[in-house]
Amino acid sequence: MQLIWLRSDLRVLDNTALTAACERGPTLAVWLLSPSQWLAHDDAPCKVDFWLRNLQSLSTALAQLNIPLLIRHADTWQQAPQVLLELCREHKVQGVHFNEEYGANESARDQAVSAHLEQAGITTHTYLDQLLLHPGSILTRSGGYFQVFSQFRKACHERLHLSLPRLGHAPKAQASMAVASDPLPHQVPGFELPPQSLRDLWPAGEQEAQHRLQHFIDECATDYQTQRDFPAVAGTSQLSAYLAAGVISPRQCLHAALSNNYGEFDSGNQGLTTWINELLWREFYKHILVGYPRVSKHRAFRAQTQALPWRHAPDDLKAWQQGQTGIPIIDAAMRQLLATGWMHNRLRMVVAMFLSKNLLIDWREGERFFMRHLIDGDLAANNGGWQWSASTGTDAAPYFRIFNPLSQSRRFDADGRFIRQWVPELADLDAKKIHNPVITGDLFASKLYPQPIVDLGSSRQRALDAFQNLPTRQEQRAAS
Repeated sequence: MQLIWLRSDLRVLDNTALTAACERGPTLAVWLLSPSQWLAHDDAPCKVDFWLRNLQSLSTALAQLNIPLLIRHADTWQQAPQVLLELCREHKVQGVHFNEEYGANESARDQAVSAHLEQAGITTHTYLDQLLLHPGSILTRSGGYFQVFSQFRKACHERLHLSLPRLGHAPKAQASMAVASDPLPHQVPGFELPPQSLRDLWPAGEQEAQHRLQHFIDECATDYQTQRDFPAVAGTSQLSAYLAAGVISPRQCLHAALSNNYGEFDSGNQGLTTWINELLWREFYKHILVGYPRVSKHRAFRAQTQALPWRHAPDDLKAWQQGQTGIPIIDAAMRQLLATGWMHNRLRMVVAMFLSKNLLIDWREGERFFMRHLIDGDLAANNGGWQWSASTGTDAAPYFRIFNPLSQSRRFDADGRFIRQWVPELADLDAKKIHNPVITGDLFASKLYPQPIVDLGSSRQRALDAFQNLPTRQEQRAAS
């Protein structure tokens, strides 16, 4: 008997561990409920609900293959080794299969599980699945992990041109067995159900993920490089939640893009090559997670930025969290996050720079808040994006690059359509006034809408001063 331990790979098609397990013999599947661990990781209620809804869909698909889906409770990952061992003994499992996950806690969990099972004579098999290339296989000439995306991308292109990862074949139905699937929970204690309006935005299942991929390729990809920056336009793939939960694989995405771009990575359709680069950004941050474990331990990648004098400003933080900063594009973006579990990528950068630079509030506060609300919350991508915006991470924006939210608003939401959608109290303002209603002196707007909580000019200078006054690496070494 074989067992596949499902984690962030909630699909049947192109699931490396599932296919491998089925090839070795009769297979069971298991999912571990770990609410205390998920709370510790700041996983969003809408993300946990998305997992459960996808498990419902996956259970149906597995049943067609006569693979029972079992549910076990391991409140924290420290309990996973013993819970899995007991399951293996119960069903006389000889081999356990699982796809690799990345992050300090994930790695520690998987090593502990493998050691515990191997000690009991049960073989474990791990597989590359949520990435195109194995961490550690793309290195600099000196043998280190890349810290600059453009160099990493070039190395990836060279490797992928030589050997493109293949799509796995679908497993065949096995003989039915006398093991029944467990009933699936509809909710997990500690995670409230999101509103139906949010759930409706993110239907579960592989079919939905494949439909979104095909729709993007057919309708949006050609103009992706020009349309992806405009939040009022449906110009992105809307696949991030499905990739994060493993409802679709990066291989499936890459093959779909290449098949519509004559097999080219860096020429041909600009929209498709730009989207392939976004897949590689996702890859880059997961490689960073493995190469530099400190970034998954709440530490800045650039050690000298640990000394930044972050402000303790709970009122400013609360205003940012609630979309009440008095800066319309910031508030629209934050309200989109609260209502949908998702935020447009351009705006993720804008609101992150506003928090970490204009408000000079520790980027970790923003990283945590995002994780607690994002349906596509992913440690590597979220941490990478926040540290990029805060100028504390790999390949970071130079500290003096500080997006002006008003300029960003006028450039990427010129007619104010996105702002009107999410900040309805400004809906009657014209396209000139809506980006900065208080400066216009519009009393109607100012009564309904808060004054800006910060002056953009002076706060920008405050951030520049904070970075310029950081000790150099040499000074830090001398002090230590």
